[in-house]
Amino acid sequence: MTREEIIKPENLVYRRTPVLTDNVMHYCPGCGHGTIHRIIAEVIEEMGIQDKVIGISPVGCSVFAYNYFDVDFIEAAHGRAPACATAVKRLNPDKFVFTYQGDGDLAAIGTAETIHACNRGENITMIFVNNAIYGMTGGQMAPTTLLGMKTVTTPYGRTVEANGYPLRITDIIASLPGAYYVTRQAVFTPAHVRKCKKAIRQAFENQKLKKGVSFVEVVSNCNSNWKMPAVKANEWLEENMLPFYPLGDLKVPEK
Repeated sequence: MTREEIIKPENLVYRRTPVLTDNVMHYCPGCGHGTIHRIIAEVIEEMGIQDKVIGISPVGCSVFAYNYFDVDFIEAAHGRAPACATAVKRLNPDKFVFTYQGDGDLAAIGTAETIHACNRGENITMIFVNNAIYGMTGGQMAPTTLLGMKTVTTPYGRTVEANGYPLRITDIIASLPGAYYVTRQAVFTPAHVRKCKKAIRQAFENQKLKKGVSFVEVVSNCNSNWKMPAVKANEWLEENMLPFYPLGDLKVPEK
């Protein structure tokens, strides 16, 4: 075999390792991010696509996601992950490209990038973690913050008069023609974890069809910024978040 033949990509052997690394996560104890990371890693391993995945993480709690996944990762500016993912997917159409974003990032700073990537129908997977607050930067009000919810920028609770209504960004995404699959899930019980994993698997599988964006919202907690123990935060999520952000599929492909 000549030197030129040896260095051809098809002659390279990819050695698979666990997708989820053994690096200690920076997430707060009780946070849903670790569970969601585990789900994504399991999906990638079960699909056998570790060498074909490219993740995009912006600024926010997910800023260090590249430390926890043994796949190719790109860091994007705050809110710009969908734009970055668009370029990556168009240049590498055979790769599985996904973004991992929080609500302050996807639904506030990156609203334009989110809306237009979904409206164009980019063939990517978007995973959106909604904990109704800016987590990494200190607990400020996000577009998803519920009415009456206290944050460092709404110490007396969010009001319509001062702050407007909470934004159901996923419902907006579902109305766009370029959105192929849109669902809202959670991970605060084992049953919800199983459903969420199934949805994320579907979102990755959909990229093979080249039909548009697959969008998975995961309603999660932020016990640190909510100022609650982890168990209490999960109870608060179920009692307050889910009535406003009900779980289930918002848009599924027609059979």
